[in-house]
Amino acid sequence: MTFKRNLLALAVASVLVGAAHSAATVDAATADQAPPAPSTDEKKDANTAELGEIQVTGTFQKSLINAMDAKRNSQTIVEVISAEDIGKLPDSSIAEAISRLPGVAGQRLDGRQNSISVRGFGEDFSATTFNGREQVSIGDNRGVEFDLYPAEIMSGVKVYKTSEASLIAQGIAGTIDLETVRPLETPRTLHVGADMEKNSFDKLNADGADRGWRGDLAYVDKFADGKVGVAVAAAHLDSPNQEKRWNAWGYPTDSTTGDFVLGGAKPFVRSSELKRDTLMAVVEAKPSDVLHITADALYIKFKDEKILRGIEIPGSIWGGAYSILSDSNGFATQLLWPDRAAQVRNDYETQNAKLKSLGFNAMLYFNGNWSASADASYGEVTRDTFSLESYSGVGRPDCSGGADTRTLDDINVKMLSGNSGAIFTPSLDYSDPDLIRLGGAQCWGNGVTVPSNAQDGFINRPHVKDQLGSFRLSGLGEFDGDFWKSVNFGVNYADRKKTKADDSVYLTDPGYPGVGTVPSQYLLPSTSLSFIGMGSMLSYDSYALWRSGYYTETVAALADPGRALNYWSVDEKVTTYYAQVNFDTALGNTRLDGNFGLQAVHTDQSSDGFAATTNTNGLTLATPVSGGASYWNVLPSLNLIWHPTETQQIRFAAARALSRSRMDRMNASEGYTFDTALKVFGGSYSNTALRPTKSDQVDLAWASYFSRDSFVSVGAFYKKLDDWQMLVPTLVDFSGLTPPSGQTPVSTQGYVSQWQNVASGHVKGIEAQFVLSAGLIHPALEGFGVTGSATFLDGSLPYLGQEIPVPGLSKKIFSETFYYEKNGFSARISGTYRSDFLGEVQDIAFQPTLVQVKAAHLWDAQVSYAFEKADNPALRGLTLTFQVQNLGNAPFVTYNSGDPRLIRDYQNYGRDYLIGLRYKF
Repeated sequence: MTFKRNLLALAVASVLVGAAHSAATVDAATADQAPPAPSTDEKKDANTAELGEIQVTGTFQKSLINAMDAKRNSQTIVEVISAEDIGKLPDSSIAEAISRLPGVAGQRLDGRQNSISVRGFGEDFSATTFNGREQVSIGDNRGVEFDLYPAEIMSGVKVYKTSEASLIAQGIAGTIDLETVRPLETPRTLHVGADMEKNSFDKLNADGADRGWRGDLAYVDKFADGKVGVAVAAAHLDSPNQEKRWNAWGYPTDSTTGDFVLGGAKPFVRSSELKRDTLMAVVEAKPSDVLHITADALYIKFKDEKILRGIEIPGSIWGGAYSILSDSNGFATQLLWPDRAAQVRNDYETQNAKLKSLGFNAMLYFNGNWSASADASYGEVTRDTFSLESYSGVGRPDCSGGADTRTLDDINVKMLSGNSGAIFTPSLDYSDPDLIRLGGAQCWGNGVTVPSNAQDGFINRPHVKDQLGSFRLSGLGEFDGDFWKSVNFGVNYADRKKTKADDSVYLTDPGYPGVGTVPSQYLLPSTSLSFIGMGSMLSYDSYALWRSGYYTETVAALADPGRALNYWSVDEKVTTYYAQVNFDTALGNTRLDGNFGLQAVHTDQSSDGFAATTNTNGLTLATPVSGGASYWNVLPSLNLIWHPTETQQIRFAAARALSRSRMDRMNASEGYTFDTALKVFGGSYSNTALRPTKSDQVDLAWASYFSRDSFVSVGAFYKKLDDWQMLVPTLVDFSGLTPPSGQTPVSTQGYVSQWQNVASGHVKGIEAQFVLSAGLIHPALEGFGVTGSATFLDGSLPYLGQEIPVPGLSKKIFSETFYYEKNGFSARISGTYRSDFLGEVQDIAFQPTLVQVKAAHLWDAQVSYAFEKADNPALRGLTLTFQVQNLGNAPFVTYNSGDPRLIRDYQNYGRDYLIGLRYKF
């Protein structure tokens, strides 16, 4: 808190510095304008640019200046990340860079920043574009996983916080646009880079990896007397990651003491390796003064391989008899679990994804004032997940009530301070291959197609495909008047189709009902679980064992209607008509500019899926179903920018925006049940007619660009939310359906749980940001600087007397970067803080689920040296770098039921170290 107060104090101080500087040097009528940026064709040193009276001597400071210029010149309220040059985005991860922007926060997945929340809304409420074109997603819904995109190929990122009519892809949170270089605007460049990477945990699994590397190559050039430009880039990533995870089943309540008790645990260690190959190409041509053509292509191949090993232990109440040895404030701190059969887990998971994106734009200039363009694009992503669970343990149970022949264990449990996990004290050796045998140690199995003690493993195999094609025709007219500057208008058509399939299976040992010995050729060195006190566990190559054909497989959907509901497709056809007028006028000695416009959006959505239940034998009955809806939305927008002086801006924006429904809620699948006692229908339905969530929103912001390399801004916004989706009881007519039991229902109508557009609410916030070059304070501080932001959010979604939390909303978000750059040396340390929020993770069946995520403060550090003035000319393009990510080893923590004591996951990732070089020819 002391640090945060200091940060805010520094922001206030920077305001005072800016005001004093402005008062001393700026006359309202004759203020000096910032000098124009140098021509892109002008040859300059890669790391030094002369900008007015400011000598910029570092890539990070220059990227800040470029971002300030873009922010200042935008007609909407935006946050900007700008690369000093291709291959030189300030961070190694695009998600890490975005998460440092004001009002923006990231959520980690496997130790990496992955999903992005804008202004308190989760990833599904913002749109993501690539060079202005909407992107597809490898997830089940619309949210983009940003670790899919390498920073090395990006020239910048813009986060649009307010809307304008010409911004086609929108969300109520905003729009995130990833940008590549335009070769005709970029000097000739040949760039190479390489990094070696290591995790501080070393290898937690013997067959894992703890060292990796990344490399990139980029080339930009012009031909045909500067009329044709080409940019190509390739990047490879091989990134290891380790994790020690404490995972709890949950916390039931003891009936005698009322204490929360640990219901079971599944702690494990994970070794993973993310491999990503990227190819990008941009071709730009201006063969004449009347034609401008741009084409770009992006291909990404992504593989995330994980090895997970741990021991799953049934606990209090859900696992049988137990004793509370000590408690504190209603929470059992020490327990005894007698007669437990721990389940040893050797799991393996891969996620393979491929993304293709193609875009083409042709602009025709009719005369000096009018132009037209045609833009076509296609994007496609496929994702295949393979998640193998392999069980072994102390013997197979007799689930019919017969004598138990398992070798049971008495386990003492001591909860750690801060509920960061537990220490288990067992009496058995779980690394003994004579004790730990292949086969499930618990009564797991569906009891229909798989006996209730015959689930010896499981494979989840969801497949997702997302396709999006779009075409846009637009026109632009420019005017020479004193008020009206231009008008742009057009129509955009987009056709998006997303499909999902679930091909999951049960695994059973071929010797069932016996258990098997792990074949020696698959045995590996034991895995240490000392961080939870369990000692070492038996480890084997479960993937190779499965590939050998060892297991008997049974399709899960045969007796699980929920699996049948995971087969669906959603198709959206969206036509957007828009018109936008831009103006710029004098108001006395001041200036006012901006735009106003309108979008008219027609949506035609449809879905195919299955209606599924079970028959009297417990088998799945699935019937194809479909549905859809068609509707219009009208979205006005207004952006005003008043310039009281040449260095200050006051912005006002008002708009209506929308975020389309999550696709898993729009699918046609219907899971219905029949209560044989009450003789009534029920179930859970999706909703093919779901409408978007809408927001009527206003923004007010002030900014002072009091120096070429420093500024401060403060803003506030309010969003009134309508058509928010809630899961509510909905009356459905089941006429024509015969209950699986054959009974006659009391009524043909019944209540199902279904998503509906029923709630309203609001989100509001205050955002402050500053960039301060310390050279403004005293010349001796030249090279030092600091940038930071603070965001305070609040939201309310009242529904039926309850306050529903807004997914993704953290009440407090802070970011800070302290840097020093001079004479080729650069050092900076960056931090981001995000308070508790409702985040989204995947459950055991790879379905998205919401959990409370605990606050975290993350720190990264970078040091580099550029050989700017080396005697040897060959060294002058060389830069050496060293980075540490997750410097403070901050864990990722989630908890249940709104109670921070009830830890669901405590994930410890360690630190990542990167050492590398960059060379520009």
